[in-house]
Amino acid sequence: MIEFYSILLLTILAYFIGSIPTAVWIGRYFFDVDVRQYGSGNAGSTNTFRTLGPKAGIPVQVFDILKGFFAASLAGIFYRNFGFFDSSSFTMLRVIFGMAAVVGHIFPIFADFKGGKGINTLLGMMIAIHPWATLACVVTFLIVLIISKYVSLGSIIGTLTFPLFLIGSAIMYHYDPRQEVLIIFGFAMFILVVLTHQQNIRRLLKGEENKARINIWRRKE
Repeated sequence: MIEFYSILLLTILAYFIGSIPTAVWIGRYFFDVDVRQYGSGNAGSTNTFRTLGPKAGIPVQVFDILKGFFAASLAGIFYRNFGFFDSSSFTMLRVIFGMAAVVGHIFPIFADFKGGKGINTLLGMMIAIHPWATLACVVTFLIVLIISKYVSLGSIIGTLTFPLFLIGSAIMYHYDPRQEVLIIFGFAMFILVVLTHQQNIRRLLKGEENKARINIWRRKE
């Protein structure tokens, strides 16, 4: 029973970590701006970049990634105290704690339950759980972003890369018991990202989605 209460307590802690409204607090305390009142209205790094620029956007993005990473890493605390779990159960705990942080970011208790879309926090937990699959997601995101200029499209396709990478890894190399948990998690994560990007998807279909300003090959005159 003590194990159950420990997991519950750490899940709540992970939610509180995710609920830290980085974009809102940095915008208010350093720029006297609530980013939720501008742009897309989301309290995330993309809207912060658009509204306040990189001086605010970069710290928000880094901190939001760290929220997911540290939340997923809480599984180590449980493991050190009750180190009888197998690798699949340990991975499941990381998923539970990481997703609690993502939910906290989307519905933050410290910001009237009005947060962002959870992409960076999701990225942080993915780094903690499977760095190589996460690297594949980041590379896919960057390729889609550079080609299309759409952050939302890159986020959606990049997220789908996570479970597809694991499936490919299982087929080409060796089976890992953790992969079943992670593949299911990966597709669930993809569905969550699609749900949180419904407005973006509608704008994409209508050709009204805002494009990111990326000038990689264009030199200044």
